[in-house]
Amino acid sequence: MEFEKNGNRFFKNDDSGKLIAEVTYIPSGEDKVILDHTFVDPSLRGQGIAAQLVDRVVEEMKSEGKKIVPLCPYAKELFNRKPEKYKTIEAE
Repeated sequence: MEFEKNGNRFFKNDDSGKLIAEVTYIPSGEDKVILDHTFVDPSLRGQGIAAQLVDRVVEEMKSEGKKIVPLCPYAKELFNRKPEKYKTIEAE
């Protein structure tokens, strides 16, 4: 799925403009961001979209040389479940 970027968020609206997927993050100092919110509309759950949103933030932060603090419960669980994938981007 393709996401739009606006400020510190990636998101997707449906054809009517309703928000159906979103991830947000907050800058924290020079070299970190706090991933604080992930949302996927109930009609889309179970399709891996939340993980795609988190991965979009991961790609962006890797390109900027920043680390991620996974504060959002979903992101925290994802980072814990797949440490081999996220250990290099997770802030200490």
